Amino acid sequence: MTSTFNHHNFFTSELDQLREEGRYRVFAELERKAGHFPQARRYKDGVTQDVTIWCANDYLGMGQHPKVIDATCDALRAYGAGAGGTRNISGNSHEHVLLEEELADLHGKESALLFTSGYISNWAALSALAGGIPNCVVLSDAGNHASMIEGIRHSRAERRIFKHNDIADLEKHLKEIPLERPKLIAFESVYSMDGDIGNIKGICDLADKYGAMTYLDEVHAVGMYGPRGGGIAEREGLMDRITVIEATLGKAYGVVGGYIAASKALCDYVRSFSSGFIFTTALPPAIAAGARTAVRHLKESEIERMRQRRAVSKVRSALKAIGIPMMDNDSHIIPVMVGNAVKCKMISDVLMDQYGIYIQPINYPTVPKGTERLRITPSPFHTDDDIAKLANALSEMWSHCALSRAVA
Repeated sequence: MTSTFNHHNFFTSELDQLREEGRYRVFAELERKAGHFPQARRYKDGVTQDVTIWCANDYLGMGQHPKVIDATCDALRAYGAGAGGTRNISGNSHEHVLLEEELADLHGKESALLFTSGYISNWAALSALAGGIPNCVVLSDAGNHASMIEGIRHSRAERRIFKHNDIADLEKHLKEIPLERPKLIAFESVYSMDGDIGNIKGICDLADKYGAMTYLDEVHAVGMYGPRGGGIAEREGLMDRITVIEATLGKAYGVVGGYIAASKALCDYVRSFSSGFIFTTALPPAIAAGARTAVRHLKESEIERMRQRRAVSKVRSALKAIGIPMMDNDSHIIPVMVGNAVKCKMISDVLMDQYGIYIQPINYPTVPKGTERLRITPSPFHTDDDIAKLANALSEMWSHCALSRAVA
């Protein structure tokens, strides 16, 4: 008699394999303290512990900014907790419209379109554009985020992967595609795990030469770069050359949500044809109000960006002085290279348990095997004392694990 498939044993076996490889993910149960970021309270086994967060994507601490909190609370009292439905049926609020206008202005575009997250905005926009344009071919950077990859895959359009940040390889692919065929180049400005920056101008030049549209993910750059926080494209004066700019409200702006900014017709097309937009409950109006406040504040304020850049420089200097190996880049992301999944997880655990320092391990499949790392993101609120404690803890862990140090 044939036995039935034991799904419980399958799940257990797969999870055990993750644990053996040091890739099983354990969520830290944290309670952020408004007004005291990056300090938080950790809960584990009925015990609480004060910890310092070093891996948040709330890069500028805007999630705790008094203006953002007040705007969110005021809107919550005024409009209630939820949106009421999808924007097509009963969930389109005045706050959504105002935020889209603010975002269109940020990027110098005619229009913008809100989504519930940065992941969804990439998935929904890329699948609608590449899947709807007849015979479209997508040229995708090999380092693109999973949300972009999923959107392109879901579109079922032909896709070509060009070597990461390699203009010559991109042009080689473009030369092989008929000039009259619709083309979309999808890439990022700041790549989240290595922290390197895309060659936006070089890609725009090729797009002009071969008649391609450009789709730029500025998720890790909005709020952080440019005189008004418009991202790397704003900093380099290239926003007008980008067909679609996609970004998030959940990182430097400290709230949640994603969006695209583009021409009025393109945004209307995605609004009208993307299932990821049509069938999703809208962001709560209170969240939109808080996000709009954060965007407006960072259009006018440079102090958060200045303090954050200063903290990044201090951390890099402190780690370089003790030989902690870092991936070199020109962004705010500091990847500390471990190169071993088990040791990376162990270092992360000890940093939390013994030093009160929270840095999540980054392992496969987020990064290739053998490149496991600790991804450090200094904020404007990390003090010199925080930095000294971090450097000391990492130095002790590097000695304990017999890891190689970088030569100065």
